[in-house]
Amino acid sequence: MIPARYAASRFPAKLMQDLHGKPVIVRTYEAAMKTGLFDDVYVVTDSDAIYDTITGEGGKAIMSLKEHDCGSDRIAEAVMNMDVDIIVNVQGDEPFTDRESLAGVMEVFQEDVDNEIDLASLMVKITDENEINNPNTVKVIVDNRNFALYFSRAPIPHPRSKNDRTVHYKHKGIYAFRKRALMDFQRLPMLQLEATEKIEAIRYLEYGKKIKMVETSVQGIEIDTPEDLKRAQAAWR
Repeated sequence: MIPARYAASRFPAKLMQDLHGKPVIVRTYEAAMKTGLFDDVYVVTDSDAIYDTITGEGGKAIMSLKEHDCGSDRIAEAVMNMDVDIIVNVQGDEPFTDRESLAGVMEVFQEDVDNEIDLASLMVKITDENEINNPNTVKVIVDNRNFALYFSRAPIPHPRSKNDRTVHYKHKGIYAFRKRALMDFQRLPMLQLEATEKIEAIRYLEYGKKIKMVETSVQGIEIDTPEDLKRAQAAWR
């Protein structure tokens, strides 16, 4: 499932911007299809323009029936009556989505013999100080089994000494959910930490859900700003 909202505060209509001959959302849909990992791939959107663009390219799209504040809510509505076990959420602004990373979050559930994992997501090590301190980059800290402890737009963990060998991880917005966890999410109200940070993954933690983080080395390019689009265009070439 690829949630695709037309409006965006930092870069309006970013998903319809051209990326070497096709809109960003089409490039992302094609990347998800190319992995060959899924029974079905859908774009879930509130936009006639996005819906028509995807279906016009021969893809599958679902129009949201309600207004939604986040991608998890949008996907939950779309899959409510589907007979599925695991749902993977690929962000619409990630046209460089790769097979290796997606396979990693799906393998988590095959290995989860005790059914303790509610969802899985990706993290990638970052060392650039600008990225570590950038509030548009969501950071994550984990326990010794790589279960998420917290997500923040602030640089976490905070090194008290310059000599500390602190490792920082960026949260990549790709999730694999058990359907029950996704259904729980959309009926549970937002609490203070999620409202403060504006990070939907925090809601799962606040209600006791367990998020298994999978480390990847693939940085990718998330298109949040016009500058990101320029970097994506250069990388695509």
